[in-house]
Amino acid sequence: MLLPFPAGGPSDIIGRALGQRLSEQMGESVVPDNRGGAGGNVGLSVAAKMAPDGYNIVVATPGIALSPSLYENLGYDPKEDLVSIARLAAIENVLVVHPSVPARNLREFVKLARTHPGTLNYGSGGAGTTNHLANELLKTLQNIDMVHVPYKGATLAAVALIGGEIDEVIVSVPSSLPFIRSGKLRALAVLSEKRVAPLPEVPTSSEAGIPEFKMSIWYGLLAPRGLSNELVQRLNQETVKALNTTELRDQFTKQGIEPWPGTPADLETLIRSETVRFAAIVKKAGLKKR
Repeated sequence: MLLPFPAGGPSDIIGRALGQRLSEQMGESVVPDNRGGAGGNVGLSVAAKMAPDGYNIVVATPGIALSPSLYENLGYDPKEDLVSIARLAAIENVLVVHPSVPARNLREFVKLARTHPGTLNYGSGGAGTTNHLANELLKTLQNIDMVHVPYKGATLAAVALIGGEIDEVIVSVPSSLPFIRSGKLRALAVLSEKRVAPLPEVPTSSEAGIPEFKMSIWYGLLAPRGLSNELVQRLNQETVKALNTTELRDQFTKQGIEPWPGTPADLETLIRSETVRFAAIVKKAGLKKR
């Protein structure tokens, strides 16, 4: 099981937990193999070139839908080189601000940005990351001007926010939860369809009147193209079975990860629609391919 990000991150946590369940169910050893780099593209590129025999699988994130708009040479073609197995899980993002920012909710934050154009700074995990594009989406939807400050990872951006270097960051609920609860950060809105269990008091972007302002981090399982339909269905059934076990659901939920099992078609549709959505955001943000 190729994991395209370093150990300890959400994709690693999800992949290893799923791999353990699959090992128990199928009687086959599932070996996690972390291949981080280039926003997940190193691991996906390696997976695309492996044998389509059912013994090689890869966990993907929204990067598989985002990268075609950002990179000239990925080293693989998401549509031609990989086949969808199953949708796995989702983690919601939350917009957080430094306590010194005079906004108690998302509408007040937008009003503040509109009143003082080019004054508010927002951090991200780097140009082209989902937390960067989420803010660019907000800027487009609400016609506001904020300054982007990229960091070498969303965690570093959150640390900078706590230190007062910047005003706002969009970051995953699990990673920001301790700082929200301690009062070091103020949560204004979750970028999801419904409120999240760890932050029941924080309204959604839809409740704030901006329903299009959504940006979840989702995870899917894929394999090299050429895998037989029989093996695709077998791997899907085993994956869905694992995700529906009480043990795995509880393990994920406690960490702010929502199990989201689905069919191969569900994942394929998700990747296709997100590719179109990200391409539009990238174009409006004026980002150039690298």
